[in-house]
Amino acid sequence: MSLTQASKGNTPYQVRSLYRSLLRQGSQFAAYNFREYAKRRTRDGFREHQKEGDERRIQELIQRGLKDLQMMKRQTVVSQFFQMDRLVVEGGKSGRQTGNQGDIIRQKDQGWD
Repeated sequence: MSLTQASKGNTPYQVRSLYRSLLRQGSQFAAYNFREYAKRRTRDGFREHQKEGDERRIQELIQRGLKDLQMMKRQTVVSQFFQMDRLVVEGGKSGRQTGNQGDIIRQKDQGWD
């Protein structure tokens, strides 16, 4: 018996639902690095405990995951207040292109005046 194949009631449904909720909430972060970290952390955590067989331990892990989900919901709200330009790895070129090389010049001044 594993974490995703627990036999008690609707535990497999709870685990799948928690996994999807954590991934979905992680994608709400404004900053690319936080989004990627949340996804990686969620996947690694579930992968690490996929062979867990003790029903009590599974319930503890679910409770810990629910606490993490609540924390992540609070953090994503806070992260929305501090949005920055999209990074190149996100596919969002900000600014305008000039010259033959397609160089990007920032349109927004980020300094303190």
